[in-house]
Amino acid sequence: MISFEVFEDVTYEITDTFPEVFFRELNGGVMVREYSRLHPAALDHDLFVLGEYHHDRYLGRFIVLYYGSFVNCFTCSDEELRVQIRKVLLHEFRHHLESLAGERDLELEDAAELTQYRARKAESKKT
Repeated sequence: MISFEVFEDVTYEITDTFPEVFFRELNGGVMVREYSRLHPAALDHDLFVLGEYHHDRYLGRFIVLYYGSFVNCFTCSDEELRVQIRKVLLHEFRHHLESLAGERDLELEDAAELTQYRARKAESKKT
């Protein structure tokens, strides 16, 4: 796994490739945190938040990626990790852009995935 410093550099290298329009009203930008973040719905300490989009009345709009969560979730090559970082960034930017447009499609998709996670967990406890 790459170091936190390299992870941070890669994150910013990737964001630099995104169109300027992605950053409209993203006044807090993109941040990287060293720690992991367990999802509040995690049933077995196995569901981590890789990134989050925040739209806060006081703090504004910003995206956070959690290095520690990537460490817990991925054992892959550096190049594969770059792909994963890009996927998470695009996911969070989609949240941002949908928020600006007053849309919630991705929130609904995320909720459906969480429902599937819970169903898988319930099924695995039966066996």
